[in-house]
Amino acid sequence: MLYFIGLGLGDAKDITVKGLEIVKQCSRVYLEAYTSILTVGKDALEEYYGRELILADRDMVEQEADEILKGADVSDVAFLVVGDPFGATTHSDLVLRAVNAGIQYRVIHNASIMNAVGCCGLQLYNFGETVSIVFWTDTWRPESFCDKIKKNRDLGMHTLCLLDIKVKEQSMENLMRGRKIYEPPRFMTVSQAAEQLLEIVQNRRERGDDLAISEETICVGLARVGAEDQVIRAGTLRQLASCDLGGPLHSMIVTGHLHPLEVDMLRLSAATPDSLQDLRMTDSSTYTS
Repeated sequence: MLYFIGLGLGDAKDITVKGLEIVKQCSRVYLEAYTSILTVGKDALEEYYGRELILADRDMVEQEADEILKGADVSDVAFLVVGDPFGATTHSDLVLRAVNAGIQYRVIHNASIMNAVGCCGLQLYNFGETVSIVFWTDTWRPESFCDKIKKNRDLGMHTLCLLDIKVKEQSMENLMRGRKIYEPPRFMTVSQAAEQLLEIVQNRRERGDDLAISEETICVGLARVGAEDQVIRAGTLRQLASCDLGGPLHSMIVTGHLHPLEVDMLRLSAATPDSLQDLRMTDSSTYTS
């Protein structure tokens, strides 16, 4: 059997009891190491689980999947994923490969940022399509994700923005020269994401495009959700651009229509006492920014 086991969002103890029991019985245990991270490292996980973990980077999972699947038809193999196993489409591909190879699989679910984001007080059923915000480069500055944010806001929906993670990435020079030299890990912060959004707002304003958001749109920054030191900050996009929420991982939400109860919850984590004072009431149960 091939087991896909979610690890949750915080530390080694966030694995479920069922997941831990399976990890202890497997012949090999892989730790997926590129779509997300916990607040603790591989050594802490190995100590708590009582098992050696094999790091599975992007190259292994996407190009050498047969190595993970090897022997899973006659023994138990575990594939550990931070959050929930299906928070990344890569893992659906691994399921399909297993099925095509005649290998049975089972999924042990856990908390994911996709549902834990409700800790900020915004109601989960008011979220639209999730988007990813990537690090810009000198030659690549995508902003098409803003079209999805606009579509969500036109429908009154919130947008969860997953922020870029760069792990085991090569520079363009090393990639072209075929050198296996990797850049230090980078994790996008809420302030970096907000700064890029502010630049997109300015660019689109200068072009005369329809704006999805403005500098005064209420957004929510989240850091290390599920950990003991998690941080939530609600404020305008402009305010979040100057907020320091500490270490990774960060996520951000662009709000849509807000119910009064959601507004009351956001006040608990407001960046400043007047962060939400410019919300407009469109009817008795809806605020917008």
